[in-house]
Amino acid sequence: MASYNKVLLMGNLTKDPELRYTPQGAAVANLRMAVNRRYRDKNQELKEEVCFITAVVWNKQAETCNQYLHKGSGLFVEGRLQSRSWEDNTGAKRSVIEVRAERVQFMGSAPGKSQAQAPAPEPQEELSSEPSTESTWLGESEGEANES
Repeated sequence: MASYNKVLLMGNLTKDPELRYTPQGAAVANLRMAVNRRYRDKNQELKEEVCFITAVVWNKQAETCNQYLHKGSGLFVEGRLQSRSWEDNTGAKRSVIEVRAERVQFMGSAPGKSQAQAPAPEPQEELSSEPSTESTWLGESEGEANES
């Protein structure tokens, strides 16, 4: 059976990137995103729903995202879905589905931020990731606020 795992998202960060390093020294950052969808209901009223998603970025791309992105930043993420499971501090099994970002494109500065307040990279900067050590990383912060 054929399978395909590709995700394209465009949205805004709901908080600043969370950068940390694995025991092997690889940088990893969580990008918490909000992606909006507008539609009309059966009464033709305009509605909006929001989906909150975590994208995980590795290596140099993680460090660059941490340096230039901040809460409210617009970004385009291309990647794949990835699930992981672990036991928390209480022994309960937890799991999460995230987007493993393969490419992050900055969409400009956040509304209300001037160029002097928040340095931004050249518009439409593209970053590509290199193979990571993600298979050996179980996460130093898995006991933190991950969705189950």
